[in-house]
Amino acid sequence: MTTPLPSSRQAAQQRTDQIHAFTRELAQLEADAVLALPEAQRARLAAHHQALLADYARLFDVDHDSQARRLSLGMRISSLFGALALAASVFFLFYQFWGHFSETVQVAILATASLATLGITAWLRNHDASGYFARLAALLAFACFVLNVVMLGQIFNITPSPQAFFVWAALALLLAYVCDLRLLLVAGLVCATCFVTAWINVWSGLPWSAFDTRPEHFFPIAPLLFCLPQWLRHRQRENFMPVYHVCALVVLLLAILVLSKNGDHSYLGWNTKIVEGAYQLSGFALSAAAIWLGLRRQWAETVNTGVVFFLIFLAFKFYDWWWELLPKWAFFLLVGLIALACLLALKRLRYGNIPQGET
Repeated sequence: MTTPLPSSRQAAQQRTDQIHAFTRELAQLEADAVLALPEAQRARLAAHHQALLADYARLFDVDHDSQARRLSLGMRISSLFGALALAASVFFLFYQFWGHFSETVQVAILATASLATLGITAWLRNHDASGYFARLAALLAFACFVLNVVMLGQIFNITPSPQAFFVWAALALLLAYVCDLRLLLVAGLVCATCFVTAWINVWSGLPWSAFDTRPEHFFPIAPLLFCLPQWLRHRQRENFMPVYHVCALVVLLLAILVLSKNGDHSYLGWNTKIVEGAYQLSGFALSAAAIWLGLRRQWAETVNTGVVFFLIFLAFKFYDWWWELLPKWAFFLLVGLIALACLLALKRLRYGNIPQGET
């Protein structure tokens, strides 16, 4: 029976890692005289695994060992820096020679740059098994498109509007899903959040760009971002779910953090100090809830984001309580001791979640 191929490179990498882990464990069991496979069965198993690994390496360019994994990390970092450097080069090149061109030539250059980079991305997507060059081209295509919209607005003196965030979000999300690029997914979610928030500002009678005036306008977006991957059922892009969760928590908790320090920006008609205190408590409660949910669902990114914001809220609270009262060395000593207490509590939770029989 033919083994079905994985649906994505991530799934192929996971299966590759499972095969290597199984091979090492089998060798250890045989060395400990716990298990001994017949020679014929061992040969069939080895041939099956070698065929799978060859297919995964040919079709998905997976990391076949730890050295390849380290090199892949270096390649991802290099592609990211390369994309940022090329985008900056295009930006400064445009601005250096922009005034020497007529409006017609400027529009033609902008359109050509966007279409050319999109075409290169599509070509590389079909010819680059590793995906690194396709991701680099996708980042460059998004940068050219953002520059295209901004420059066309300046050329034709178009009034800025939130629609720009919509088209940027649409392209970023499209490229993110086509090229499996989480950085563009973050860019797309940020642009989409800005677009929705801008229209909420407009509906409430504020300028669309007044993002810091009413941070509560970000509240409806956070649960939508958090639940969206569950609704979409990311089977081929499982590595995208943590991005949605982190973005949702950052949007929600960052807005609460701003309100905990600037209660006069809230819709609540209470005393400013009461509003700030209420949002401080909400920040602690929601950060703790994120930690609990992450531990329960085994979402490491949710736990880490909750811990970071819990400590941020704690640091702000300590600053309000003790910065003026304690010597600086005593203040930081107290913060360090409380951080150690948090470390011990998290360690207890970590070991408390180990199933019985494990050590």
